[in-house]
This record gives sequence, structure tokens and C-alpha cells, in this order.
Amino acid sequence: MSRRSRPSVSGRLPDFPWDKLTSYAERARAHAGGIVDLSVGTPVDATPEVVQAALRADADSPGYPLTIGRADTRQACLDWLARNHGVEGVGLGLDGVLPVIGSKELIASMPGHLGLGAGDLIVYPALAYPTYEVGAALCGARAVATDSLTSLGPEAPALLWLNSPSNPTGQVLPVEHLRKVVDWCRERGTILVSDECYLECAWEEPGPMSVLHPQANGGSLEGILSVHSLSKRSNMAGYRTAFVAGDPALVGELLAVRKNLGLQMPGPQQAAMIAALDDDDHAREQHDRYAARRARLLPALAEAGFRIDHSEASLYLWATRGEDCWTTVSWFADRGILVAPGAFYGRAGHEHVRVAFTATDERVEQAVARLNA
Repeated sequence: MSRRSRPSVSGRLPDFPWDKLTSYAERARAHAGGIVDLSVGTPVDATPEVVQAALRADADSPGYPLTIGRADTRQACLDWLARNHGVEGVGLGLDGVLPVIGSKELIASMPGHLGLGAGDLIVYPALAYPTYEVGAALCGARAVATDSLTSLGPEAPALLWLNSPSNPTGQVLPVEHLRKVVDWCRERGTILVSDECYLECAWEEPGPMSVLHPQANGGSLEGILSVHSLSKRSNMAGYRTAFVAGDPALVGELLAVRKNLGLQMPGPQQAAMIAALDDDDHAREQHDRYAARRARLLPALAEAGFRIDHSEASLYLWATRGEDCWTTVSWFADRGILVAPGAFYGRAGHEHVRVAFTATDERVEQAVARLNA
């Protein structure tokens, strides 16, 4: 293909949605009290000292790391899944875990790395993180956003994404639903990948369950992968530490491709990852911080006339007052608050906004004051 006829990036990928928020961000910054940015879920609290200390202690790392990762890194992932999420009795071992350089990179590259392409169908939730669609576009597959498997008719997807707890809605899928989807995918030979990056950000009972749990998969990992991240749990977004776990055959396919591409998590980050996964105390403390911020924002939004849908988990409040989401974004910007329009996440979000509670305590209090003014 000549350079003249080769599709540009803009022709191959969806528009980067956050560029559309620029003018609203500028208006919010002009507020006398400065901007309160509740549009993104970027951690603002300090990375735990136990993690920083582990990184420093392993800073002398002259050799190349292995793509498969250190055995103790993978064991820490296994221990965390068993200890905190009941992932036992399903045959998950070291060959079913792969550390990766941030979950977003993995999600975007996974379809292509699993050999999917033109003629394949990838299905993801109707309200979803945009990277699922990007991953399909990068490998040339078709993508459908839907929560109704019956709407697909007889066609069997090559890959189906789940996301529980959901970004942006915070919805938690019950175990009965997980089991139904697992069975549906196995009957059709569909790879099921569950994005569980907010698994420990739950605020209501019953909490979320990993698709790796035996109650969700019947004690078998066949055809199943799950994606986990330390960015939110441990304030390690800057470390780019995540992992994928599940069916060893699928993990092996990913590993084979990633070896050829040199996609290796640096050794010092692996040491930090082990320290973070082995320590639950800092995660509980961070959970309490987020719970307190959520408890301040939730009634303030209700008093300002918003209805909060779902939001039982994740780091966001899915808010609406029955108007176009951009009208709502503008209303917030006039008060110096930046939120994310629901349309970023699919057509079904056109009357919602996503309000993050990852800002500092001081900024959250500013938002509350402005909402109550």
C-alpha cells in the first residue's frame, strides 16, 4: 500500500474524546477558586511508602527483564487473587499470569495479539471505556457495543469484553450474570475477557466478583481471561503495573507475541508490584479515603438536582438530570468543575455525566461548596 493510499490514524481510530473537553476545562480554570477536575480517575494521593521502598531497593537493575515476569511477581498476583477474591480451586498457576505494562496497553493490543482481525467480531458493553473499540479498530475487526447477547443473532463473537465494576457507570454484575455469560461464550467458542481494574473499589453489598472465581466459571478457566491493575488500588498509575490472568493457553498466546515485541515490565516495577499486592493495609486506607470523598459528593449532587444511577463501585458517580450531557458539562464548568460527558462512553450515556471522586479532599470540599451554593 502506498503512503498516499494508507489510512491515517484519524481514519483508523475513533476520535480521542478528551480533546472535546478543552474549552470546558478552560472555562472551569477561569473560576475564581480555580478548577476542580473531576473528569478523570487519576490518583492524587501518595504512592504508599512500602511500594516506594521496594522500588528503591530494586533500582539496580542492569539486565533485561523476562517478558513472562519474575516468578515471585506472578506468585504475588496469585496470592492476592486467592486471599482477597476467592480465586481458588480453578487450577490457576504461574503459567496463567502475565505482568503487563499498564492495563490500557494490554486492552488495546490484546485482540491483535490473540490473532483477531478482519472478519472477526468483538463485542463490548453499551457503556464502556473507549479502549475496547480502539483495540478492535487496531486489528481491523468489527466492533459492536451492546449489553444484549440475543441482539447478536446466530453470529458468534471472537471476543467478548465484560467490565465489572463498570467504567463509567460503577455497575456491578451479579454472579448469576457472570455465569450466564461464561456459559454463553463457551457454547460458541468466544474468548471472554473481564476488565476488573476496579475490583477493590466497591461501596455497596454485594460486592463485585472476579470471573476467575469458581462460582462464576464452574471451576474451569477455559476461554477466560481477567485484567487487573494496581493504578487505583495502590496509587501506582505512574508505575504502569497490571497483569492478566486466566486460561494458560490464552496467556501463552499473549506471551509468545509479547516476547517478539519486547514488551517487558521493568524489574524495579515488578518489585514494587509485589510489595503492593502483598500489603492490604495501604489498600484499605486508600479505600477509606475514596469512601469519604464519595460520601461528600453523593448528597451534594442529589441536592443540586441530580439522580445517581448504579455507582455501587468504581471511582465515579454516574449522574443525570435528564438533559443532554454537554449541557450538564457546561453547567459544571460555569461553577469551576470539570466532569466527563457520558457520550464519551457510548450513545446510551448521552444524558449522564461521570463524576470522579479521585481529587484531593480540599478540591472535593470545593466542589461540594460550589454545588451547594
